[in-house]
Amino acid sequence: MPDLLFREDYESVAYSTRMRLARNFADYPFPWRLRSDPHAEEQASEMIRLVASRLADVEDFTLYRMRDIPEAHAALLKERYLISRELLRNKAISAALISKDESISLMLNEEDHLREQYFMKGYDVHRAYERIAGIDEIVAECLPFAYDGEFGYLTACPSNLGTGLRASVMLFLPALSRRGCMKHILPVLARLGLTVRGVYGEGSGAEGDLFQVSNEVTLGVKEEDLLAEVERAVSVIVETELRERARMKAEEGVLLKDKVCRSYGILSNCCRLEEREMNARIADLKLGVVIGYIDFEGGMSALDRLAIDLRPSGIDAAAGHPLPLEEQCIRRAALISERIGALHPKI
Repeated sequence: MPDLLFREDYESVAYSTRMRLARNFADYPFPWRLRSDPHAEEQASEMIRLVASRLADVEDFTLYRMRDIPEAHAALLKERYLISRELLRNKAISAALISKDESISLMLNEEDHLREQYFMKGYDVHRAYERIAGIDEIVAECLPFAYDGEFGYLTACPSNLGTGLRASVMLFLPALSRRGCMKHILPVLARLGLTVRGVYGEGSGAEGDLFQVSNEVTLGVKEEDLLAEVERAVSVIVETELRERARMKAEEGVLLKDKVCRSYGILSNCCRLEEREMNARIADLKLGVVIGYIDFEGGMSALDRLAIDLRPSGIDAAAGHPLPLEEQCIRRAALISERIGALHPKI
């Protein structure tokens, strides 16, 4: 963990952490087999009931059965990374337990019986792991996990075999991505058993200059060693990004400030705004914040919240019903203009 004196600089790059554990229960068929079992719904309901009951006294969780929630609500949860596409494919047998503050999400009968996730603002892989490991231990008290002495935790996909742990750090890398440096970083990380993905995970692009760095290897390595490897890689990337931001500001000067101010002007005055352009313009504002060209009440966190709230499902939820794409774009423009002004920007 970086010195506290430099935490603010670090967290302008590595600003959120996610831990995910993949688990299966020893006494039930794996989900891909469970789907075709004549007693699938009965067994799934039993698993869901036992886990929900065990966690009821630990945290304030809301239980969502995928077969019962409206499609619009499911889309909203998915946009907030609280459930996955795979969970929605298994509607008849799947469910999610989500904590009140949405920092913890447990998906039941996704690819595996259990996917436990913990999200936290800021950068601290050890604290994040301790939090989700505590939940994992509590669940194991009511349902034993499928575990092999040689291979570790047994999972549906071999890539999760072993620890079942994915340690991810979300990075804001405008300087490295815009100046073509990522092509040099990716091969190095791959050799270390790490990977870089877009904000939505595997197969997604890096919208808004956001990247996830996470481990690829889960078998034959201890959790503490895995976390240390991720931490080492993130530290190098953070320091490289901070140096490149300084170069970017020195070399591009007024042209860079003009880009930031133009994006502010567009978001404050546009009449129609597509989601992709919104993400790009907000990334410009965040870059402006971290290099000192512009400031907002709440800083980067307020801008991140804005980007989340104005995704398609968020706009539909605010309207109370699904909207055509064009109407979403019009409403997004009106809402972002209002919300940006409420953050009292200082240029």
